[in-house]
Amino acid sequence: MTKTAPVQHREPEVDATLEPETPWVTIVWNDPVNLMSYVAYVFRTYFGYTEAKATELMMAVHHEGKAVVSSGSREQMERHVQAMHEFGLWATLQKDT
Repeated sequence: MTKTAPVQHREPEVDATLEPETPWVTIVWNDPVNLMSYVAYVFRTYFGYTEAKATELMMAVHHEGKAVVSSGSREQMERHVQAMHEFGLWATLQKDT
């Protein structure tokens, strides 16, 4: 009968202070080209926002010059920015503050 030697398992070293990734945001900027109704339409059709939410965001773009329209991973926000450009809107992304 053979015996196996006891095996010692080492726990991997884990940084106990892991912080979640800072989310990114998509910002739509005011422009002199697009109608307010079109901007609200884009927010409703692309993001699936209600009429009220789309109008609220559109009014923020109009009165404040910009609005954060979505947040999430960098890759997801890059896709949203590209989509906004395809709709003819001015949009950028940045890390959420």
